[in-house]
Amino acid sequence: MINHLVVIGAGLIGGSFALAMRRRGLVGRITGIGRGRANLEEAVRLGVIDAIGGSVAAAVADADLVLIAIPVGAMSALFRELAWALPPGAILIDAGSTKQDVIAAARAALGSKIGQFVPGHPIAGAERSGAAAARAQLFEGKPVILTPLAENRAADVDLVEDLWAACGARVERMAQGDHDRVFAAVSHLPHLAAYALMADLAERADADTYFRFAGSGFRDFTRIAGSHPEMWRDIALANRDALLDELDTYIDKLEAIRGLIEARDGQSLENLFARARQARHNWIEGTLT
Repeated sequence: MINHLVVIGAGLIGGSFALAMRRRGLVGRITGIGRGRANLEEAVRLGVIDAIGGSVAAAVADADLVLIAIPVGAMSALFRELAWALPPGAILIDAGSTKQDVIAAARAALGSKIGQFVPGHPIAGAERSGAAAARAQLFEGKPVILTPLAENRAADVDLVEDLWAACGARVERMAQGDHDRVFAAVSHLPHLAAYALMADLAERADADTYFRFAGSGFRDFTRIAGSHPEMWRDIALANRDALLDELDTYIDKLEAIRGLIEARDGQSLENLFARARQARHNWIEGTLT
């Protein structure tokens, strides 16, 4: 039982965690902190949080658990504020999509309190944002990656794992470097591809013609281009090295496909498409090894 949960960033992820905890009877009261007053008032109206914190320091003074669910680029300043405000018994967790930069910022700011921070990443995003997008079922069946620190108490890591599991998530532990490398490929790169295609078409003089005839395939491919621009700006810069490697690899594959089309090599093109189709089928069916 968490007597007092503080959610810093009461949007899709933070709000959904709060609702999931409340639905399972795991929390006494929930305080929300954020930059947008209107969003926080909406969070209160929807029952996502119980109260709006006047300041970070005041809100966390008696907190048992603090969840940071803000863009990763804003975390350094927040860690500096929490360095003196976080009470000794509180556990600090995050929902950042990158881990090496977040952990480095936490180490630089939290000092002796670094052991209270249990880093994590719920893989349950959506293109909608804000408290109105939050839902208690968001994490059901979804992965949550924990990247524990050597300074963490085993009991704290176990508790955080149990809380995410109680929200319906499938919890796994991973090294921070492995996390950033994997998600550069399966999350960050796809977002860049979707943003790039939308930006390209939108900047054309006859963009309205393209969008008028775009169908479900285009809609599905570009869905994630509706995601929060500030958040994805921060993610792209935070995971710069791994993302550049993945971009280079992806560009090489596109160049290879371009070469097959230019050479009118239909058989090789079909073979590549067939391998990709089979890989996707195996992934969806859970048989990809």
